[in-house]
Amino acid sequence: MSKRIKLRTLLFGGVMTLLFLILIGRVFYVQVLDRDTYYVMAKERWAAAETLPAKRGTITDRNGNVLAMDTISYNVSVNPKLINEAGMAEEVIKGLTEALGASENEVRKVVTAKKDDGEFYAHRELRKGGWQIEKAAADKLKEFRDKLRTEMIEKKIGTDTGIIIEETLKRYHPQQKLASQLVGYVSLDREHMTGVEAYFNDRLTGTDGYIRYEKDGAYVELTDGEMEYKQPEDGDNIALTIDTDIQHYVEEALRGIAKKYQPKSATAIAADPNTGEILAMANLPEYNPNEYWEYEYANYFNHAVGSLYEPGSTFKIAVLAAAVEEGLFNPNETYKSGSYRVPGDTVVIRDHNRDGWGTISFLDGLKYSSNVAFIKLGFERLGAEKMRDYFTKFGFGQKTGIELTNELTGSIRFRWNSEIANASFGQGVAVTAIQQVAAVSAVANGGKLMEPHVIKSITDPLTKTTTVTKPKVIRQVISEETSRQVSEYLEQVVSDQDKGTGKNAYIEGYRVAGKTGTSQKFVDGKYSDTKIMVSFIGYAPVDNPQIVLYILVDEPNDPNAGGGSVAAPAFREIMLKSLRKMGIAPNWTPNEALETGEIKVAVPDLKELKVTQAMDELKAEALPYEIVGEGGAVLSQIPPAGSLIHPTQRIYLITEQRDKLPVPDLTGVSLRDAIELTSLIGARLAPEGTGFVVSQQVEEKNGERTVRVKLSPPLGSDAEQAAANDSSGAEGEPGSGEEAADTASGAETGNASETASGSGNDAGADSGEESSITGGEN
Repeated sequence: MSKRIKLRTLLFGGVMTLLFLILIGRVFYVQVLDRDTYYVMAKERWAAAETLPAKRGTITDRNGNVLAMDTISYNVSVNPKLINEAGMAEEVIKGLTEALGASENEVRKVVTAKKDDGEFYAHRELRKGGWQIEKAAADKLKEFRDKLRTEMIEKKIGTDTGIIIEETLKRYHPQQKLASQLVGYVSLDREHMTGVEAYFNDRLTGTDGYIRYEKDGAYVELTDGEMEYKQPEDGDNIALTIDTDIQHYVEEALRGIAKKYQPKSATAIAADPNTGEILAMANLPEYNPNEYWEYEYANYFNHAVGSLYEPGSTFKIAVLAAAVEEGLFNPNETYKSGSYRVPGDTVVIRDHNRDGWGTISFLDGLKYSSNVAFIKLGFERLGAEKMRDYFTKFGFGQKTGIELTNELTGSIRFRWNSEIANASFGQGVAVTAIQQVAAVSAVANGGKLMEPHVIKSITDPLTKTTTVTKPKVIRQVISEETSRQVSEYLEQVVSDQDKGTGKNAYIEGYRVAGKTGTSQKFVDGKYSDTKIMVSFIGYAPVDNPQIVLYILVDEPNDPNAGGGSVAAPAFREIMLKSLRKMGIAPNWTPNEALETGEIKVAVPDLKELKVTQAMDELKAEALPYEIVGEGGAVLSQIPPAGSLIHPTQRIYLITEQRDKLPVPDLTGVSLRDAIELTSLIGARLAPEGTGFVVSQQVEEKNGERTVRVKLSPPLGSDAEQAAANDSSGAEGEPGSGEEAADTASGAETGNASETASGSGNDAGADSGEESSITGGEN
């Protein structure tokens, strides 16, 4: 027995010794040989990390008005497993639905979500209704969560409600729909985007930072623990070239067109011809980037760069400029209008009034928008090779280089004589709206083709360095003298109230050049009799162009409409407001306009409005004004509401009682308004002369103010005023000279498959005149 006990003791001792040696060996291995591996594992267990999100760069207009920015928002997610095991599903569903205003079905689907094996998920995001919510909704949800937690504690079922609210960043557009296709949107997951947001995504996107530290089991940072911090680097800030005021004028005018004509789409571009800067770019239908998911794809599309179409008669500007440059255009030379048979072909191309105007000058042919005149200039005189060369120099058939995605190239087809003849008046060619604007800008600015751009500057928020986009000249297309002559010819298209197809774009007091266009769309292998594209492009002032404006309307609901009746009035409205906003003085004074009866605009009622509201309303109408006094609200106004005035006449907003008012600038007002203004401020008027105020002097004696003013009649003789009255009477009448849509025969004259639409030519059918062509196939 003793021996057996000894053996057992030795065996037990040996096993224990062996186990101890193994333990010592393992400790030595872990602590010495493999210490690095376990040290890393330990640090990971102690470590805590937080991501510090970087802000996406801000997008503003040229004046600093914010168009897109990052703001704080909140994302909501839930723990279905915890919620359902605690028996709180119905209560949570009700609370989430009420707090977020979300669909009950969507909330229920997330809160009760199960895996394939029937087990509830531990985490699900509430994407529909609970993603990037505003602070007000988040606060309401937090209040519900706190209330639910209190109930759970009372019921002794825990403290975790299973509702997670995380702070994040959301892309927000303060201007709502303004310039929506240009600025673009960023999806909630920041994976999909359009417009400038997409083109400059790498510049706008910043680099997230982080903070890493060591913690104990209660997630408290260790005092002597290591900490690593990297500051987030926000994205670059981008200033666009657009002006929100001009953008607003453009969009309001397009909405007016849409309301009246219900087109498939409408597009407008305003640009500075001297720099290539885009001042406005708009499309209808539109959308709100803050709620992009509520709209169809067509609303996001930027037709200004991404659609091809046949331009019709606006394209004649390029042919005219080429002919003038080559010395082939004599405005007084005559030709026989009406029809033209293409040599070597059976096609007969006609003017829009079919029989033409008899034998007329080439300048009248421009005013009437005669197709025959431009076939003679382009097809006969310039010839295919030279005409194609000028089209290329003007930038057609190539991208402009504007900083936007999806820009198309376009095409010009010159295979047969009929195609060359058609191209002379804008048919059978495919262009983009931005190409048209760049080309006409070259005609306006002295012959320089400028690269259009929408980026004014880009600023790095970290280094505070700003990179400014400089104007870029692509090439000199025509001479300055040719530019001046063509501008004068195009001015007559607008100013001639008898023959000019663009007469509805005429603006009292400003010299405007322009050209209408109306084209039939190429549908199912032929030109449609009902689907048309109407447009107007022009610039002002002619003697020093500051803005080029192009308006394009796709399929207005009136097949007899034309560029002169649909697009030209909107052009006039936008151009007048923009010129006033830019501070460009008219070529005649308000005095002349008032004296000759050129009174067009009704003064809005501004009484009792806050001064800022009244200013905004007058800015929207591009009406000049002066604030009299330092009050916060408008007490009275001169001229009174409803008065009809010339758009350049100043409106006075009286904001204080008479004894506190300074004497305003009376220059340019009539004697009647001067009397009323001085009476309002408690001053005596001492007039000298008749007509309108040209100078003033304020005198104070014995506490009484006297305003001595000199008045002068408007410039110009009675005969000139009578002539002005005669011409003004013609304005606004339906355009008997408006273009009528033409067609070119034969399916082969259509564009390649990339072309969005085909075109006939000028249009219009404002006068109800027929358009036709005869002859065989091409």
